[in-house]
Amino acid sequence: MSLIPPSVTRRTLLAVAASASAISMIPGAFAATGSSSDLKPFKFAATKDQLSDLHRRVASTRWPDEENVSDDSQGVRLNTIKKLAKHWKSHDWRKVEARLNSFSQFITEIDGLDIHFIHVKSKHEHALPIIITHGWPGSVIEQLKIIEPLTDPTAYGGAEADAFHVVIPSLPGYGFSAKPRDPDWTPLRIAKAWAILMERLGYTKYVAQGGDWGNAVTELMAVQQPAGLLGIHTNMAATVPAEISKALAAGTPPANLSADEQLAYEQLDDFNKNGLGYAIEMNNRPQTLYGIADSPIGLAAWMLDHDIRSYRMIARSFDGESEGLTPDDVLDNITLYWLTNTAISSARLYWSNAHFPTGGFFDPRGIKIPVAVSAFPDEIYQAPQSWAERAYPNLVHYNRLPKGGHFAAWEQPELFTAELRASFRSLRDQIKPI
Repeated sequence: MSLIPPSVTRRTLLAVAASASAISMIPGAFAATGSSSDLKPFKFAATKDQLSDLHRRVASTRWPDEENVSDDSQGVRLNTIKKLAKHWKSHDWRKVEARLNSFSQFITEIDGLDIHFIHVKSKHEHALPIIITHGWPGSVIEQLKIIEPLTDPTAYGGAEADAFHVVIPSLPGYGFSAKPRDPDWTPLRIAKAWAILMERLGYTKYVAQGGDWGNAVTELMAVQQPAGLLGIHTNMAATVPAEISKALAAGTPPANLSADEQLAYEQLDDFNKNGLGYAIEMNNRPQTLYGIADSPIGLAAWMLDHDIRSYRMIARSFDGESEGLTPDDVLDNITLYWLTNTAISSARLYWSNAHFPTGGFFDPRGIKIPVAVSAFPDEIYQAPQSWAERAYPNLVHYNRLPKGGHFAAWEQPELFTAELRASFRSLRDQIKPI
């Protein structure tokens, strides 16, 4: 995700300035449209021609010359991406396709757009419904590892009281959801659609979770306070105080920061200076990125170069080190983007958010309902507890994790599952079986 400094573009300044008015225009009523009969079962099967074409394109990649530095300061290293290309030859898409299709999936039209979602109900009658939203460069594949531990906790070290009914939608323009023709499909509009989805599924009380764009959507749901939303959990919290944002823009670190706050400041400063190339282009000119729709290797490199700690973890996985994501994990997700041709449509979310602003990405939004925060050390920034307490006056859970990064549910499913169980225990007495 992006924390673009004010010097980058005038639109960013306008986005920050307009954030208060954008949120103030949110309507209070959430009228559900449609019913459960409007849910269409969904499964996906790539054709042999699609997979053959993918492998042909990977094999015929025209490679550039190697970077002329001895580190990754120029971007994804040639040695890493060639290892990815080699692994792609043996990657088994059918395996992840079968995994996806083992879960109940549906398509439903909301606000004129077909939305894809996974919906897995727990066998436990007092399970807590939760809607979980992915980000970029992610997809519903990010959450596949946590579905069974959340819905069937007694089989995964938890108690019956820890059970969830799980809903995982694909963002508009991502995965199997339709590609918006209206340019104003922002996190604000998506948040409204998610509230309609949960009501359509019959959930009168539920919680929400998100990271990356999923955090923006989830926090805006919390701002909107649709009927039934009890609380939210985030693994990429928006907690940066105004004075810290000003200091980052000016390049003058504030004095008297605690150790946790100093670390967060340094992480944000590094991301501002070195990690925003992808976001700047997608904020301003997403349609120009034809190369990532035409070349699988171009797409893979673009998606790997999100944040430096995630990239380095992925690069180590292709060197044979076992941590976080595996090479198959990485290619599962990239292949989904390729087969659905969503490289450009997913990128447009950045443009839409810049042109129909909903506020700075890490700016506190004034959320009043209960919030839980899991701060992973290798996220873009590890939100300090002091900032979280300021940003969320109703903070019900905060924890600094020992490992994990931007794709927390995907990288560390056991830790992530434990965090969700702990985060929402205090809210469970407000639900009734449906």
